[in-house]
Amino acid sequence: MKTFTYIFLISLISLTFSCNKDDDTDALTKDGPFLISELAGTWEATKAQFSVNTVSIDVVEDGGTARMSVQSNGRFTMTLDPVDRDAYTVSGEMFWEEWKQTFYFAIAWDDYPDDWDTYGHTFDGTTLTFNGGADTGEYDFDDDGDMEACSIHFILVRS
Repeated sequence: MKTFTYIFLISLISLTFSCNKDDDTDALTKDGPFLISELAGTWEATKAQFSVNTVSIDVVEDGGTARMSVQSNGRFTMTLDPVDRDAYTVSGEMFWEEWKQTFYFAIAWDDYPDDWDTYGHTFDGTTLTFNGGADTGEYDFDDDGDMEACSIHFILVRS
């Protein structure tokens, strides 16, 4: 019985420390290094790059356009108009993911509402950049109607 009590106490102590919510929980917020509401307005892309493996397409560099409209609550709509196909619209919500006292710029795309990705970013009041690693965006590279997972890099200026 003494061994069982000892094992039970050790297990209870381990469980208490391993479930510390302060260390393991992400917090979603609109308040981070800057308020998400500061992005409200209309944005024009100077770069809208999609990359996978050795293939990279910049919609703007190729002569197309990308425009984004952001509401003060972080909801946004982006219209991409490549030169070689019909324009299309994507939407989602921007916020901060706070984890271990660090803030990560995050986007939940409406096509995947229960999931979000974090992005490297810069913002100076008039220019917003964000870029993500593999599988943080989608683009139909071969224009066959199927979107392929890719990384993205956007530079947008307030218009």
